[in-house]
Amino acid sequence: AEFKDSLHQQELRDAIGRTVGDVKYHKGVRRQVARNGGADRTLNITMPPNPSHLEAVNPIAVGMARAAGTQVNQRGAPVFDPGLTMQILIHGDASFPGQGIVAETFNLSQLPGYWTGGTLHIIANNQVGFTTLPHDGRSTLYASDLAKGFKVPVVHVNADDPAACIEVARLAFAYQAKYEKDFLIDLVGYRRYGHNELDEPGFTQPMMYQAVRSHPTVRQIWAEKLIGRGIVSPTDADKLMAQFTNLLQLAYDSIDEDAPPELEQQPPAGIAARIETAIPADRLLAINNALKVPEGFGFYSKRLENTIRARRDTLNDPHAKTIDWATAEELAFASILEEGIAIRLTGQDTERGTFSHRHAILSDAQTGIKYTPLQELALATAAFEVRNSPLSEAAALGFEYGYNVQEPNRLVLWEAQYGDFNNSAQTIIDEFITSAREKWGQKPSLVMLLPHGHEGGGPDHSSARPERYLLMAAKFNLRLCNATTAAQYFHLLRRQALLLLTDPLPLVVMSPKSLLRNPAVYSPMTELTEGRWHPVLDDDRAAAAPDQITRLVLCSGKFYYDLIGATNDLPAQTYLADYPHVAIARVEQLYPFPAKDLEALLARYPNLTQIIWAQEEPKNMGAWEYMQWRLKRLVNQALPVDYVGRNRSSSPAEGSKTAHIKNQSMIVGYAYTWDFATHPDND
Repeated sequence: AEFKDSLHQQELRDAIGRTVGDVKYHKGVRRQVARNGGADRTLNITMPPNPSHLEAVNPIAVGMARAAGTQVNQRGAPVFDPGLTMQILIHGDASFPGQGIVAETFNLSQLPGYWTGGTLHIIANNQVGFTTLPHDGRSTLYASDLAKGFKVPVVHVNADDPAACIEVARLAFAYQAKYEKDFLIDLVGYRRYGHNELDEPGFTQPMMYQAVRSHPTVRQIWAEKLIGRGIVSPTDADKLMAQFTNLLQLAYDSIDEDAPPELEQQPPAGIAARIETAIPADRLLAINNALKVPEGFGFYSKRLENTIRARRDTLNDPHAKTIDWATAEELAFASILEEGIAIRLTGQDTERGTFSHRHAILSDAQTGIKYTPLQELALATAAFEVRNSPLSEAAALGFEYGYNVQEPNRLVLWEAQYGDFNNSAQTIIDEFITSAREKWGQKPSLVMLLPHGHEGGGPDHSSARPERYLLMAAKFNLRLCNATTAAQYFHLLRRQALLLLTDPLPLVVMSPKSLLRNPAVYSPMTELTEGRWHPVLDDDRAAAAPDQITRLVLCSGKFYYDLIGATNDLPAQTYLADYPHVAIARVEQLYPFPAKDLEALLARYPNLTQIIWAQEEPKNMGAWEYMQWRLKRLVNQALPVDYVGRNRSSSPAEGSKTAHIKNQSMIVGYAYTWDFATHPDND
């Protein structure tokens, strides 16, 4: 009966590899174990799914523990109780010193925003890494020496001695419980067989494996000790082994080959498009008023004080475009907190914002006391947390992913200092954020804010690599957006929060840099109280005379403002007046592809003869290679779809501001003037 239970049956099917999501070694499991005291005293055990990218799961597991032990059902700051959770990380002796994410995760261990009350580390020390011996794989005497830099106690124990292993485990738990710090056990043993079922270790370590094959197993060593002490007889030892082997065989044989797999419950069709994100004017005014900073607060400068206090005046005229990006974000967060959804926002310099725009935490210049307006919001019914992360991308992003999947009812956001630096977290993005749903059935809803845009900052401060996310976008595994107004950002955040439990998907946002203070992106209050998220934004000027439009230029993100002459990077020149037959529309949501919205847009312009996709990224980057065939399919080859933008390049951007302005000006002009009939694109 135990193994005919449908839940156990599915887990067994997974364990022996009869599902297609991932190999059996990677799949996690959750268990609830009853402890002494009845059903109200249970222990929840989770082994997170993990990929073959060794140690990558470390920050995920630690982030899950932080989330599980954090109480957020009250306004103010969240409350973490280290007594509610314990995390155990099992490492390899080669990967522990070899993979940098190990050190990154250790660095999180004592930071206020990441502390979990101590992690128990166990190195499964086989004294070999695949075929590489320790003298070729590390520069330290012990595999565990890295931990010494973080003042972590280390105990080396013989894996052939079960009694010693038990005592070390007890010591580790007692230390962690008392001091709430990490502890490391170096479990020194050996690998009896090869790296996998088909590997022959004798090719590279013949003498080592000659010794291993003549060495008794741990079970044999322990049985002989118990027999020698008169605790069991040889017959008893053999009987115990036979009973357990038989139990495993029964479990295997009991699996029903025809048992139907568990089906994922799909969200209601179209729910993301129907979700209401606007909030009533009276409620928005009340929220705005509740965010005021107390009189007498010691601002660092009059300029900063004017900036912060001016936010509260942006709603005075509901029709004036006065709400900037930071204010829209703050109002969105406040409304989400009011609705009982907790928020955690982290990243490098995120408290202030890389571009000095957010100021989520204010420091009193006279007392040094910190003040966080969103934690003081009287209307809030859930906690708000904003933290500066260490100078790390992989572990920091992995931690937030773990936090998110452990508590999916919270809005979790990670912000890159510049979008370019998400490169350093590529393993977390590839192996967890974009693929965990299909591989393991996890449903992440993490928000990634990636500052993006060509502004002359050079190859490392220009691109969040949207093309990479578009290459990984499939089967509705994420949302990729490039909002261009404060109101759009407001509705995007609220939509994500309201979909957490019904249609959770990771949200990747190509966020602005110079546009943060550009009045062109500001929005009026009415767009927050009456609007919604628009996957596509039409050209209001062209929409007034749609019959005149013959060329439709589609773009995404900051480049739109270059095209209409609303940025400071380019000469104060606009082509709009000279080319009234050209419309400029914005694709705010790149994935999922907004086919219906684009169809409606095209239907408004009956005399179109050409569609252009314009972008500031090189041709082999950005969205062109993703958009071109979708647009061609959308118009059924009835209209030409052409490209305007930078030429193909191995580097994302020029290193010179002068070269940037020259190239940016050129492609802006081409969007209006290039004649593809006489100068076709042959690439």
